[in-house]
Amino acid sequence: MNDQTRWARFRRSEDAAGLALISPTLIVALLLLGAPLALMFLYSFLTDSSQPATVDWTFTLENYTAALTEPIYRAVLWRSLYVSVLVTAATVILAFPVAYFVSFHVAPNRKSLWLFLITIPFWTSYLIRVFLWKVILGFNGVVNSGLKTIGLIDEPLSFLLYNTNSIVLTLAHAYAPFAILPIFVALEKIDRSLLEAGQDLGESRLMTFWRVTLPLAMPGVVAAVLIVLIPTVGDYVTPEVIGGGKLPMIANLIQNRMLGLDNRPLGAALAVVAMAAVGLLSVAFVFANRRFLKKTTR
Repeated sequence: MNDQTRWARFRRSEDAAGLALISPTLIVALLLLGAPLALMFLYSFLTDSSQPATVDWTFTLENYTAALTEPIYRAVLWRSLYVSVLVTAATVILAFPVAYFVSFHVAPNRKSLWLFLITIPFWTSYLIRVFLWKVILGFNGVVNSGLKTIGLIDEPLSFLLYNTNSIVLTLAHAYAPFAILPIFVALEKIDRSLLEAGQDLGESRLMTFWRVTLPLAMPGVVAAVLIVLIPTVGDYVTPEVIGGGKLPMIANLIQNRMLGLDNRPLGAALAVVAMAAVGLLSVAFVFANRRFLKKTTR
C-alpha cells in the first residue's frame, strides 16, 4: 500500500474526522494558552534589567535559585499549597453529600431544579462574592452585628476576618459548585442494580457505599479535587481582599514582583515553580487515589 492510498484512507476515517473537529479548538488553545506559558518559561531564565519594563536577555538560573532558597518565597508557596489543600478538602467533603442527595434522593423530575439552584452563585461576579464575604465577616459585618443584637457578645469579634480561616471559607464557597457538579455526574452514572446486588449479598449500606458507590464515584471526586486545587493555589483576589494583604499567596507575590518591583524574570520563575508544585501535588493525589481503589475493590 503506497503513501497516497494510506493518506486517502486516513482522510475517510473517523480519526481524521475527529482531528478536523478539534483542530480549531486545539489551535486556539495553543495560541492563547501554550504561547503565554512558553513565553513565561523563557522569561524565567532571563536577567532583570535596570531599565523599566525591560529584561536583559542574559540566561541565568538565579531566579530559580532565589525562588527555591529565599525563605519568604518558600513560606508563601507553602502557605498557598496549605490553603489550597484545606479549601479542596473542605469543598469536596461538603460537596459529596450534596451531590449524593441530589443523585439518590431527589426525584428525577426535580434534579434539574436542584442543579439550577446549585449554579445560582455563578450569577454574580466572583469579585462581588468575595466582597460580600468581607461584609459578612467584617468588624461591623452581618455576623458581628447579629451576635451583638442577640446579646452573645459585647464587642465585635476581630478573628473572623483577615486570617487563613476566612480565606478558606470564602474560597470553599466560591468553588463549591465546581466540586458538586462532577461528583453528581459520576454518581448518576452508577448502575443502581450494583448497589442492590451488594445489599442482597449481605453488605450493609455503609459497606456498600464504601466498596461500591465511593469507588465508582471516584472519577468525579478526582475531577472535583483537581478543579478546585489547581486554581485556588493561584487565587489572587481572595487573599488580597479577605486576607487584607496580610497573608499573601503565591499569586500576590508574583504580581508584586512583576508589576510592583518590575522584576519579570523572578515573577516568571515563581510562577513556574508554583505550577510545578501544583503538578506534583496533583500527580501524587492521582496515584494515591489509584492505590485507594485497588485496596477497596479487592
